Amino acid sequence: MRGSLQSYRKVSLESEIAVASPHRIIQMMFAGALERLAQSRYAIENNDITNKGIYIGKAIGIITGLSNSLNMESGGQIATNLHDLYDFMLRRVSEANLNNDVQAIDDVMEILRTIKEGWDAIPQDKHHITAHSEAV
Repeated sequence: MRGSLQSYRKVSLESEIAVASPHRIIQMMFAGALERLAQSRYAIENNDITNKGIYIGKAIGIITGLSNSLNMESGGQIATNLHDLYDFMLRRVSEANLNNDVQAIDDVMEILRTIKEGWDAIPQDKHHITAHSEAV
């Protein structure tokens, strides 16, 4: 049953991505990173080393993807600041992994939530004017 549900979720997510706007894809990446970080935190709290590694690896991949999507040429100071924040988050997540540090996970989640709230607040008619290259 669990495998069937995971397969359905994967197909559903792939279908949503196929028709999503670039702005929506970035929203989904924020949500995915937050979910993986919450799962990482839970795994650390439960001394589940295997899943901790899996979820931290996925969170790192998503945060790296967010950083790589920045348009450093036309994104200006906002892109530079976001790049620095993503770099900081990647370091903190790595520290969380090494030290089983839930506070480091919480720190990253707080920053990601703040960025996501700003992203979500961008009016529809401004989605094409952002620091992320996907939406430029």
